[in-house]
Amino acid sequence: MAQSSKRKPIGKMIITGIVSIALYAALLLNQDIINSYFGKGGAYAFLPIITAFIFSFFHGSFTSIFWTVLGVEAKKKKEVK
Repeated sequence: MAQSSKRKPIGKMIITGIVSIALYAALLLNQDIINSYFGKGGAYAFLPIITAFIFSFFHGSFTSIFWTVLGVEAKKKKEVK
């Protein structure tokens, strides 16, 4: 088995995983408060959108790094000349 010269980003995976878990825990533990703010309307209507972007960023980063640590990479296309 060939050893890769690149180091695997295990520390980065752990940090993004902890942040992702913390975000989900905060969301689930504070549902009443969050629902009251999200339901106010007006400028508060942007809160669910901002929240979705934050969750998407951290969860997506964690998932990408997780697969990299496991060694799963996208297939690289051959350049056609």
